[in-house]
Amino acid sequence: MLDLDLELIFQIALSATIGLILGIEREYAGKAAGMRTYSLVAMGATIFTIISKFGFSDVAGAGFDPSRVAAQIVTGIGFLGAGVIIFRGVKVEGLTTAAGLWVAAAIGMAIGAAMYEVAIVSAVIAFVVIVFLRKFDVEAWLHERTKK
Repeated sequence: MLDLDLELIFQIALSATIGLILGIEREYAGKAAGMRTYSLVAMGATIFTIISKFGFSDVAGAGFDPSRVAAQIVTGIGFLGAGVIIFRGVKVEGLTTAAGLWVAAAIGMAIGAAMYEVAIVSAVIAFVVIVFLRKFDVEAWLHERTKK
């Protein structure tokens, strides 16, 4: 029991840390969702996945599918992501933040399912996409060129 408790604590801490790291660039860029939001989303997805795995063992096989709890994370995060998307005329803002929250939730789910390699590799790739590919944002580059 103690080993399981320690693993659950590790999972929650790992997801909060990875979410925080993913949110750094969003925070720096002044976006609506930053380190705290990303951290909470990843941690929440981990907790819901843990609950889905262990919280319904007493009703397993009784016509109740505990995986439905985890499935609802995707819907909930989609709703949260929609809240950060803003339409300004013909321009849409917040898509990267919304997608990042979605990925943070998926990483949190992977951690909750004890799929640590998937979570860590995904986090590294997501961090590279969020931080380093920003330099190749063609729309921002064009906007800067037209201001001069």
